[in-house]
Amino acid sequence: MDGGVVPIASQEPRLNDEIKISKCRLIGVDGSQLGIFAIRDALRVAEEQNLDLVEIAPNADPPVCRIMDYGKFKYDQAMKAKQARKNQTKIEVKEMKFRPKIDVGDYETKKKHILRFLADGAKVKVTIMFRGREMAHPELGLNILEKLMDDLKDQCIIESQPKMEGRNMFMQVAPTPAMLKKAQEKKPAPSQAKDDEQ
Repeated sequence: MDGGVVPIASQEPRLNDEIKISKCRLIGVDGSQLGIFAIRDALRVAEEQNLDLVEIAPNADPPVCRIMDYGKFKYDQAMKAKQARKNQTKIEVKEMKFRPKIDVGDYETKKKHILRFLADGAKVKVTIMFRGREMAHPELGLNILEKLMDDLKDQCIIESQPKMEGRNMFMQVAPTPAMLKKAQEKKPAPSQAKDDEQ
């Protein structure tokens, strides 16, 4: 059955008695070309097999109809679409906030959280929050982000370089393809996934 599958029109095709043409090119349930049939004969062939006659190419000359189990076909299409959606990985974006004058202990703790998020397959938006006079020293925030980039260089990809927006400085990092693959392999069921960041 090589390439015998004829695509079905995107709008719902006409079935059985809804098909109002005099003749059609008929395709069998296995994809084989059966030839040109009067529509009533094509319907009879489909009925004898307890299957549907489906008009799959109404604009062809003559229109093309196929014998199939349309209910099963629709079900299979829905399952394929569902599977395709499931296979599309939804990348989560977490946020980790730093202050320009963060101490070493806090920095290390937050860095561990970022590593855990990356290992779970999430992207991380790193934000440096400036208050009051700290705005006069954006280089303090930049130093933290540069140190972070250096500390995480083997575990992440820098998606967006540090940039200032209002009172905050941002940078976004994403897991490396290898980490992402590993994270997808060990992903728990959504109900078990929890974020225990304090």
